[in-house]
Amino acid sequence: MQSDQKNNITGKQISVLGMARSGIAVTSLLKKNGALPFVSDIGSPEKLADALAALENLGVKYETGGHTNRVFDAEIIVVSPGIPSNAPVIGEATKKGIKIFSELEVASWFCRAPIVAVTGTNGKTTTTTLIGKIFEDAKRKCFVGGNIGNAFSSFVDQLQKDSVAVLEVSSFQLDNIKSFHPHVSLLLNITPDHLDRYNHSYEKYIIAKCRIFENQTKDDFLIYNYDDKETHNQILKLKKNIVHAIPFSMQRILEEGAFLEKGKLVAKIGDTKTEIIAADEIKIRGMHNLYNSMAAVLAAKLTNVDNKTIETTLKTFSGVEHRLEFVREINGIKYINDSKATNVDSVWYALQAFNEPLIVLIGGRDKGNDYSKLIEPIKKHVKAIVAIGESSEKVRSSFSKIKPVIVAESMSQAVYEASKIAVNGDVVLLSPACASFDWFQNYEYRGNNFKDIVNSLK
Repeated sequence: MQSDQKNNITGKQISVLGMARSGIAVTSLLKKNGALPFVSDIGSPEKLADALAALENLGVKYETGGHTNRVFDAEIIVVSPGIPSNAPVIGEATKKGIKIFSELEVASWFCRAPIVAVTGTNGKTTTTTLIGKIFEDAKRKCFVGGNIGNAFSSFVDQLQKDSVAVLEVSSFQLDNIKSFHPHVSLLLNITPDHLDRYNHSYEKYIIAKCRIFENQTKDDFLIYNYDDKETHNQILKLKKNIVHAIPFSMQRILEEGAFLEKGKLVAKIGDTKTEIIAADEIKIRGMHNLYNSMAAVLAAKLTNVDNKTIETTLKTFSGVEHRLEFVREINGIKYINDSKATNVDSVWYALQAFNEPLIVLIGGRDKGNDYSKLIEPIKKHVKAIVAIGESSEKVRSSFSKIKPVIVAESMSQAVYEASKIAVNGDVVLLSPACASFDWFQNYEYRGNNFKDIVNSLK
């Protein structure tokens, strides 16, 4: 559903903050639709060479090395998700009365297709990718992106009314929306994360997540996790008939929604109840992936995908890179890459997915982690811990009284130390609970480095 806002940008000065993939994509979209974009980034020209080449090709003016007053010569500022809402440049723009939107919001102005949008602290990438794979297997035209893969702005022009936009959406992208309107939204869970970006306020983070459904109506659907306390609390606050809210649960049989019954994943929408698949036939392992599968099943059912296709996809979908990704088995030791586990809750779920003894690599750039939730599962599942990154000392002090902890100074050393401890039947698991920005550019680089090292082991 296209917004009237798109018709009002022709000839307008619009500043774009950030030259990462979403910044370049939205700049191209704006230029193509008659706006006059200007792009600003705090990075050096050397680090932004590819982005600068793209802007040169577009004929767009830019600045690097910091945000100058030139940014404020605009009616609209489009902010990339990497720039926090409390950044000084955002504060100054707000004082000047300049409208501030996220790339997600701007792209949605040009979207002709219905949007399926997925958010939550954990499970976003797996669920978004799984929904996209179901559509692909159903021979439906869909584009998957947003917070993963391609920026929404890079493919929105290709969307038609008979296609579907399947978007992973982060709280950062939702911070600056106004009219963003999914037909189907999914709220998988809410647990503390990114509190450094929200002035250490959990309430502000919750509000950001719940913005995913603020523009939905009674003709739209909100899929939510009935078992997740905070998510359920937020849904209870909704006024009736604002949006059709449909839950999923592993703990109870629901009047409507997705749930387990006699070992089967069941979907009931309205009066129609359907057995989709035996839970133990779902290929991706772990309790968290059963929740993700339930959410994806509801999204598919609400967009008229047939049951057989959904079942087939669930039996064959092997998950996403960097999320409980099997790397290699050497001498009976399995190596698993879970680099995408950037918060405590992700690690908690990862630990439940294994019956084998674990040697876990934990650490990185801490986001205010409270590790107390991991004490019991570590006692139960973990043989030893290798502490990595900036937070290695915090990790050591949190767990050294219950399990052996070794501090490593590099990923190579971490894998080496874990391999020395591991024996036939053990699992070496990279599941950091932290951001990657101490040693690596992002969690993908961290995961790929881990895999390269593991694959080099003799």
